[in-house]
Amino acid sequence: MNMSRQKLTITFLGTGTSQGIPVINCDCGVCRSSNPHNKRLRTSITVRSELCHILVDTTTDLRQQLLRNPIRQLDAVLYTHAHADHICGIDDLRPFNFIAKKKIPVYGNKATLQRLTQVFDYAFATGELNPGVPNLEANEINNVIRIKDLEIIPLELWHGPSIVLGYRINNFAYCTDVNKIPDNTFKLMTGLDVLVLDALRPWPHPTHFSLDEAISIAKTIGAKKTYFVHMSHDIDQAVLGPELPEEMYFAYDGLSFAV
Repeated sequence: MNMSRQKLTITFLGTGTSQGIPVINCDCGVCRSSNPHNKRLRTSITVRSELCHILVDTTTDLRQQLLRNPIRQLDAVLYTHAHADHICGIDDLRPFNFIAKKKIPVYGNKATLQRLTQVFDYAFATGELNPGVPNLEANEINNVIRIKDLEIIPLELWHGPSIVLGYRINNFAYCTDVNKIPDNTFKLMTGLDVLVLDALRPWPHPTHFSLDEAISIAKTIGAKKTYFVHMSHDIDQAVLGPELPEEMYFAYDGLSFAV
């Protein structure tokens, strides 16, 4: 696989499941925890290279996330799928139109784009920029694409009955909201330096990897480092973190590193 080797900076905007942590009206130990690593906004990342800034998903918490981890430039949004916790912050893309003075390209599979353009039809209107709404351009992704200096490979994953997308950029791969990885996708995930993988909770779930399943899959993929995301309030980082295998970690909101 011919991958360029420029340095990437990955920042976790959020690492929690669809409800966020703490969960409303929950008095469990994790939701009441003072450990900042147990406080999780919905799962999302930014990817930055020398020339390019990419956002993966527009979560319900996007405004709060970008105030905590500001970016001035946004070259594209990659969508994994169209569940509410991954798309409902889309209106907070509007300030980037003010800066760029052009439409922001967004990428996803056919099902995701159909949902986005149905629910947020006003954001995908043709014609001049409308300052009152986000101004977006939908791009279906079926194969490798290039955005400035980044080559992006879509990774088909199963999220329950739905096909969703992960993404490989250089030797980094991001796979949230997944409970099965097809054989053809495994072949695209060799030689990784860093893998980000769904690990919802310690016991099975019909549409997400459990922690044990995620650990097993991570061992099969064999990345040099693996970070787990999309954790529910059943994951206490202080308790379960020390039990993870070597070079496997729970990600946390605000974590940033170079690949």
